[in-house]
Amino acid sequence: MTQETPVTSVLFDVDGLLLNTEIVYTEVTQEIAARFGKTFDWSIKANMLGRAEIESARYLVDALDLPISAEDYLQERNEMLRKGLAQCDAMPGAESMVRHLQKENVPIAVATSSTTELFKIKKSRHTEWFSLFDVTVTGDDPDVIRAKPAPDIFLTAARRLGTKPQETMVFEDAPSGLAAGITAGMRVVVVPDPNMDRARYEGATEILDSLEDFEPERYALPAYK
Repeated sequence: MTQETPVTSVLFDVDGLLLNTEIVYTEVTQEIAARFGKTFDWSIKANMLGRAEIESARYLVDALDLPISAEDYLQERNEMLRKGLAQCDAMPGAESMVRHLQKENVPIAVATSSTTELFKIKKSRHTEWFSLFDVTVTGDDPDVIRAKPAPDIFLTAARRLGTKPQETMVFEDAPSGLAAGITAGMRVVVVPDPNMDRARYEGATEILDSLEDFEPERYALPAYK
């Protein structure tokens, strides 16, 4: 942490960070892979987290040598995802943290690689507290030319919040998101899935087991009451 540069705004990834969507992605993808006698596990998933969906799909099809195109996989996957994603729960500490920052007038934004369509489905049970975000940037936003690990999505969100990168903190769960935040010149706090190798999070400002463990006052943000 740089003491002379307090954090003034906060950006949040969604999948696996604010909402527990990853279990749905895993189940659906394994169901598709199993039809071809393949196994989708963390050795594959770890390299897909946080990336644009077409990039992740191409990686999956290549890594598992699936006899379908990335586009065909995505079409089938997204049809199967809709029902499960509409039921996803919030991750521990997510809603309370968002409410706290908004109440304390800290500018906050969503920065998710998800498409607008899927993001709307994911937040459908959580629309009230997701409405507290000042800015939402999705992966299909026209200003996001390159997906994570490029910094485009975070720089776009910060610009729309009117904040400087060095005063911005990113919360992420994926190595690609960490890389995007670092490249953007921001501080990045990561909350990895327990299955992820923490050695992949070199350069993170802080590594947490849960959002519930975050201490905002360490970064000149308002403390929890």
